[in-house]
Amino acid sequence: MSKLLVKANKGHGRIAHVTPQNAGWTYVGFDLHRLRPGESASGQTADREVCLVFVTGKGKAKAGGKDLGLLGERMSPFEGKPWSFYVPQGSEWSVSADTDLELAVCSAPGLGGGLPVRVIAPDDLGQEVRGKGTNTRYVTNILPEGKPADSLLVVEVITPGGHTSSYPPHKHDQDNLPAESYLEETYYHRLNPPQGFAFQRVYTDADQNGARSLDEAMAIEDGDVVLVPKGYHPCAACHGYDLYYLNVMAGPKRTWKFHNAPEHEWLMKA
Repeated sequence: MSKLLVKANKGHGRIAHVTPQNAGWTYVGFDLHRLRPGESASGQTADREVCLVFVTGKGKAKAGGKDLGLLGERMSPFEGKPWSFYVPQGSEWSVSADTDLELAVCSAPGLGGGLPVRVIAPDDLGQEVRGKGTNTRYVTNILPEGKPADSLLVVEVITPGGHTSSYPPHKHDQDNLPAESYLEETYYHRLNPPQGFAFQRVYTDADQNGARSLDEAMAIEDGDVVLVPKGYHPCAACHGYDLYYLNVMAGPKRTWKFHNAPEHEWLMKA
């Protein structure tokens, strides 16, 4: 199995756990909690900031000594927009599930920005359609560049069955602004219906001998997490199975400037 593929376990509690240490990188962390009604999850942010996304279900949230009330609405990631809340560094948070709940904890280094705890409601979220034809996908911006945070960028995407996504292939692995930014990235994948599968390839440019320093092609199942430390990272959803993914990105500068694979850039004009 690819070292970039993290298989979430099928139980309850914290079922996926990605840290800079176990991923072998510097910035992005990602946890996924699956809770039954009455179960809870909590944490301390320490020197990191977090964005907690209610992927599915409802729960009572607290953060930074504030009662944020009952959050969450949708019972499927393929319906509507998510509820989320932001917690700065040096704070605590907790969520108690009212229904079956999937809670994503997206983290990155705090930079001492002194930002407040805040709820991010569905009505606060912008949505857009990207691509054309069988490259069409639907994007919900949870924590984009234009919203306050120190390091985190968080977005979710729905790719219909038979479509491609994160395509044409692009990368963001060079700290070379304004042309390209360095961002580590995780993909948390869900499928509808859940017995389906999709594909994701993570690969770098070939050298003069045709060799690539990274080239992994993975079959993605419901609940899988993919790590993107560098390189291009396109996805393909199989016919009959819609693909959802939640992206977490972070790097030394909080901006998304990507570089398209030159040999495939013609697709942008086709």
